[in-house]
Formats: sequence, C-alpha cells, structure tokens
Amino acid sequence: MEKKKIVLAGGTGFIGVYLKEKFIASGYEVHVISRQKNNITWDDTQSIIAAINGAEMVINLAGKSVNCRYNEINKHEILYSRIQTTKILGLAITSCNQPPKIWINSSTATIYRHAEDRPMTEKNGEVGTGFSVNVATEWEKSFFDFKLPFTRQMALRISIVLGKNGGVMIPYLNLVRFGLGGRQGNGKQMFSWIHLEDLYRIICFLQQNEQLSGVFNCASPNPITNDILMKSFRKTMNVSIGLPSPKLLLKIGAFLIKTETELILKSRWVLPEKLVKAGFFFHFPLLMRL
Repeated sequence: MEKKKIVLAGGTGFIGVYLKEKFIASGYEVHVISRQKNNITWDDTQSIIAAINGAEMVINLAGKSVNCRYNEINKHEILYSRIQTTKILGLAITSCNQPPKIWINSSTATIYRHAEDRPMTEKNGEVGTGFSVNVATEWEKSFFDFKLPFTRQMALRISIVLGKNGGVMIPYLNLVRFGLGGRQGNGKQMFSWIHLEDLYRIICFLQQNEQLSGVFNCASPNPITNDILMKSFRKTMNVSIGLPSPKLLLKIGAFLIKTETELILKSRWVLPEKLVKAGFFFHFPLLMRL
C-alpha cells in the first residue's frame, strides 16, 4: 500500500523542518520543494506536478525572509518570491489529473493595521497600509485568484511563531541574557504569537474538517503586550535586569544588524476567531506554558 503524500513548499526553514518531521512521523511521504538541490527545485515543473498529483495536501511556506532591510532589491524579492511560488503551485495543481484535496498557503498576521485599541479577527479586522501589508494582500490575492473545484484552499495569517529550536525565540532570549530584555519602544504594542506545535495542529485540524476554507488567523487566543512579553522572558531565565530599548536605539540597532524595527514595534493584536468557533483548542494558549 502506497503512503499518503504531502507536498511541502519552502520546507527547509524553522517551520518547514518541524512540519516535515511531524508528517513523516504520522506516516506520510513528504516531498519538499525548495531552492536547495537535494529537493525538488522551483524550475523543475514536471517534478512539481508529479509530486502534487495524488497528494493529500500542499502546504506552501515559500518566500524570502522579511528579517532584512527594506531596500528596493529586498522588497522586490520578498514580494516576488511569494507571488511567483504561489503561481507555480497553482498552475501545477491545474495540470494534475488527481489534484490535491487541500492547498494551504502561508500568509501573515501583519496584514492587519497597527492595533493598540482593539483585536483584529477575520471578520472585523482592518487591513493596514505600507509595504508589508501590500505583500500580504498581493500574496493572498495570487492564491485565491486560482479557482480550484476539487481543491479546498486556506490562507493562514500566521502570527509570530515560537518554538524551542529557532524562530524569534533565540534573538529575544539573547537580549535577555545580556541584560537588554526590557520593553522595546513604549512596550504597549501587542505581541500575537503561536506555538509551533499548535500551528501543526491547526493544519491537521483544517485537513480533517472539510467544511472549512478561506482565511484563518493563526495566533494564540491570549496575545500580550511587549512589556509583559519581556518580563515573562526575564522571569523564565531568572534575569533580574532588563534595560529598555527606546525607539531611536532600536532604529540604530536595526540598521546595524540589517533588519527593520517593524518586526518589533508594530502592534499585532490578532485573535483566532474562526478556529475557536470551529472547535479548535490550543495546547499552548498562554505564553507561560511554553
């Protein structure tokens, strides 16, 4: 009996490696599409179609990291890498005689505006403005432009993903370790997050519930402020001193390490309303359980 297969696009990063291991442990055959030569590469159209044909699910995480300076070259690559890979997968699915039952495309909770006044849900969330928001909206448009009668489509507006072996945990913990674990900016910006295991469980939940489709916020139901976040890290690491980082200092630091302050200062206040109403429960609803 052949194993059921899953296609994981962009599956070599922090999230992708975890998902691959979990699905293999669940008995799936996992095909990875990436820029790395030991996997299916993006220019190998026939291999992509062959992998997707008969697959249970396609999960797309591909796209250049946003942890960089937003110069014109990087902005082009951030947008292009998301739009182009989504189009490649969509066209491949339309070429299959056994199209996958599910296509899950990554998106981002950054699509919503800076929010310190109220939370953003799928129903009442307000789309923001600026480069990052434009990337998110164009990404989702390229995904839903495909009308696939035999494939259920879901875009995951993923908040900041936390896990023990990567993601943003490492730089945050390094700041705390060196006494720089105080609030960033005014500390009032909301920090919406999700544990890596819950992200995997959400994907499985969506796979099992055939009535679900469309856009889903992937975030813990209990976001916290940046100030509380840093206090939690200091308490966990038993570090008493945490110097604050004012906005100007963050701008200088971001320039030196070639990133953007938006990743820290934007208030992401996102709630997973659709998932909760559908009956999903979180293993990690509170940061203190990480």
